[in-house]
Amino acid sequence: MWSSLNEWLWQDRFWLPPNYTWADLEDRDGLVYAHPQDLLAALPLALALVALRFTFERLVGLPLSRWLGVQNQARRPVEPNATLEKYFLLEGWKPDRPRIAVLATQCGLTLRQTQRWFRRRRNQDRPCLTKKFCEASWRFLFYLCSFIGGLSVLHHESWLWRPAMCWENYPNQPLKPALYCWYLLELSFYISLLITLPFDIRRKDFKEQVAHHLVTIILITFSYSANLLRIGSLVLLLHDAADYLLEACKMFNYTHRRRVCNTLFLLFSVVFFYTRLVLFPTQILYTTYYESIANSGPFFGYYFFNTLLAILQLLHVFWSCLILRMIRSFVKKGQMEKDIRSDAEESASSEEEEHPQLKNGAAQGPQAAPTDGPRSRAAGRLANGHTVAS
Repeated sequence: MWSSLNEWLWQDRFWLPPNYTWADLEDRDGLVYAHPQDLLAALPLALALVALRFTFERLVGLPLSRWLGVQNQARRPVEPNATLEKYFLLEGWKPDRPRIAVLATQCGLTLRQTQRWFRRRRNQDRPCLTKKFCEASWRFLFYLCSFIGGLSVLHHESWLWRPAMCWENYPNQPLKPALYCWYLLELSFYISLLITLPFDIRRKDFKEQVAHHLVTIILITFSYSANLLRIGSLVLLLHDAADYLLEACKMFNYTHRRRVCNTLFLLFSVVFFYTRLVLFPTQILYTTYYESIANSGPFFGYYFFNTLLAILQLLHVFWSCLILRMIRSFVKKGQMEKDIRSDAEESASSEEEEHPQLKNGAAQGPQAAPTDGPRSRAAGRLANGHTVAS
């Protein structure tokens, strides 16, 4: 069964243009071509990158954060409470107002005490600035090295300046060792990102990040197997051009160096919009949709590859909207706000803004609340688990 599935999967018509077979891409006359099995080396290399990352964060990132003055916000420890802890782990980390009142009654606490417990418990699970800085510094190092390495590999290639050259003599394009090494490193890095997702900082665009990593891994694997390395290398280079600027911006934001952070953020925004919203659709998507089939008809790989690129472009638009929101905030306030994808530390004031009616008299439990007046009756209903009629 496995052999039948493997034979069906690697049919020529899925991966190669019409009138070409895998036999045309066999190594001969000193020429080496890309073979799908070459990418198996990415798996142990990804594990090596994971080990290298944790070593870098401990030996380089952490001391660097201290040297640059990154300070973690002091957090008050949460008092042990089995009932509230069970609810936090099983039901949700942010209960609504009626549920807070019910939990307060069950635990013999006031509403304010229960509210404070959940706030401190949420802060306890949020990553500290040091962890954020170490993660950003590792990604900055990789993206910068990858971008410089990609430029060194491609700067003398004709298809870097004329994407239409990606299809010259396709698929009879020999594999160059430097391009293979760079490709393998990129694939290994994105696999390592998937491996470390449970340990990384979970942001609000977590699902989009997972989708991006999966699409990127599939794109790299498919483009290498179908010998689409030229156009694939351009996609990788365009992405690396802005990513290291974003990570540098985060690093300076965590060190509270606002001027440098603001400058890097504006530079990142310009590079991101130009590479993802201008160059990518007008150069990459155009050549893959039209120029790629100028000399041969479309095949399954043509539709599959372009579908993945279209998904990637949709993710570009999504993140562009987030960046525009940050730019709008930057223009209004004169400085870059926190990453809107990240959760911030909660303070008592932020909680009071969210639940203003739980202050003062309503913040006390049913025993401490006054027994007369509409406000006390409403608080009593909340404490008994009923919502206030509107």
